[in-house]
Amino acid sequence: MKRFISHIGLVIAALLSVAAPAAAQTSPSAVDRYSYPNRPEVREFIADMAARHGFAEKELLGLFGKAKRQPEILSAIRPPVSPRTRSWLNYRPIFVNDRHIAEGVRFIGKHAEALLRAEQAYGVPKEIIVAIIGVETFYGQNMGKWRVADALATLAFDYPPRAEYFRSELEAFLLFTREAKLDPFEVRGSYAGAIGIPQFMPNSYRRWAVDFDGDGVALLRSSPVDAIGSVANFLKSHGWVAGEPIAYPATIRQADAAALVAEGIKPARTLEDLAAAGIAFVADPAPRPGTLGALIDLVTPDYPTEYRVGLENFYVITRYNRSSFYAAAVTDLAQSLRQAMAVR
Repeated sequence: MKRFISHIGLVIAALLSVAAPAAAQTSPSAVDRYSYPNRPEVREFIADMAARHGFAEKELLGLFGKAKRQPEILSAIRPPVSPRTRSWLNYRPIFVNDRHIAEGVRFIGKHAEALLRAEQAYGVPKEIIVAIIGVETFYGQNMGKWRVADALATLAFDYPPRAEYFRSELEAFLLFTREAKLDPFEVRGSYAGAIGIPQFMPNSYRRWAVDFDGDGVALLRSSPVDAIGSVANFLKSHGWVAGEPIAYPATIRQADAAALVAEGIKPARTLEDLAAAGIAFVADPAPRPGTLGALIDLVTPDYPTEYRVGLENFYVITRYNRSSFYAAAVTDLAQSLRQAMAVR
């Protein structure tokens, strides 16, 4: 019996002696693989930030040493494998529902003065401003859980399809936190690095955020009033046309819908041209003569496609989020808010 126990002990000891070096060999390599300061592209980025913006390389090496690669973000950012997962009938109710409408009406009532000022200053209807905030963060209640430094480092250096874009946003984020005297690791946001009540990416924050409450600083993470002014400023800066309609429901008569949709969502044909091509729509309110539009398809697998003619203001909303689904949901939520306010 003692001999048997002794034999087992020798076997276990042998296994442990083999396993320990293996762990010692694999663990550091796994750490090194994802350690940002050890990666040439990160060191190149740091050197560039030092040369162009005066950052201390040692400081940035320390920052990237604390940044963590987030596999969940990489999973979330990738587009769906199958186009069938894109469904307007599934997407719209996420944002256009009783809860979003009721909370939006409360938000309008609470911030009526700021919304009126934004309308007057920028020409953007209050319902559109509020609808964007509602779609983005449920009126500031869901601003994101991720450390923005982690999110942007992950996407800038581990997501090749859009690495250039996210490196630009990472650059802007580091400039923003330096200017605002913030600890980069205290700023939380979306998995894509968007910040605050209106979910501005760092470049947008630095360019279009405004101090709308008069306290001397634009605080999109804590000031709904600053968020209201900043959304309106963003839309105005991207070409919002005050008093103009956004889109019209459309039906296809004898048009080549696929060809028209393929032309893109930027208005490029006159409404008269679209009507002559076989697109039927009721222009209410009536547009100016020569108004440009684009055919928008809101697809749902196994269901008829819903079509709209998007005008310039529809296109401007897509500058906030480059999705026709997004712009249509914002438009529909805004209309629902307008109707709800009218019956109060």
